[in-house]
Amino acid sequence: MDHERLTRAQRKQQTRERLFDAARTAFLEKGVAATSVEEIAEAAGYTRGAFYSNFGGKQEVLAELLRRDAVLARENLQAVVEKGGTLKDTLARAIACYSNGELDSDCFPLWIEAQLLARRDNLLGERLDVLRRETLVHVSNCMRTFAEDADGALRVDAGALAVALVSLCDGIQLFRMCNPQTAKDLAIQSVLAELASCMSWQTREKKRADAHRAKETA
Repeated sequence: MDHERLTRAQRKQQTRERLFDAARTAFLEKGVAATSVEEIAEAAGYTRGAFYSNFGGKQEVLAELLRRDAVLARENLQAVVEKGGTLKDTLARAIACYSNGELDSDCFPLWIEAQLLARRDNLLGERLDVLRRETLVHVSNCMRTFAEDADGALRVDAGALAVALVSLCDGIQLFRMCNPQTAKDLAIQSVLAELASCMSWQTREKKRADAHRAKETA
């Protein structure tokens, strides 16, 4: 059976994806620093020159890998938001989604290594900063949506709340990675959900209490 002939652009994209997949596998197995360009090229079936025709270096591949991972995490969180439901239930689902998505993600160690590499690579550091800012903006927007759906308002700034939640999740992921037998996923998710709920739930309850008092004094 005749196969459709690929265009030059399609062949280049195919080569790039094969190199990317080979690099991802090697990075996850050995780490970025311990992986050579030659190893990546050989695993993908190409030459060292082919690698540099598609990527500027290992850090560029790493940045693209983390970008895709961040996009997937945001898409999963957005799906939770769009599902709707009560504020508390939605928060619990969102926390579980975020925690599971990265606690079980094989990419998390690469985020840690990337942060260390970025201390000596300004370009990589800038790329990571962009990814983090995009994630924080997305999480803060989700928190505003939660509050609006619950007919309430956040007790704290949505941006500050996003930083707190993401930092907690990142710290817990690191703890779990170092102590896999100690940290229990369900307990972690429950605590994070309660913290997030308290920050947004109390405003709605306060509004109800104020309305009740107003009726009694009327």
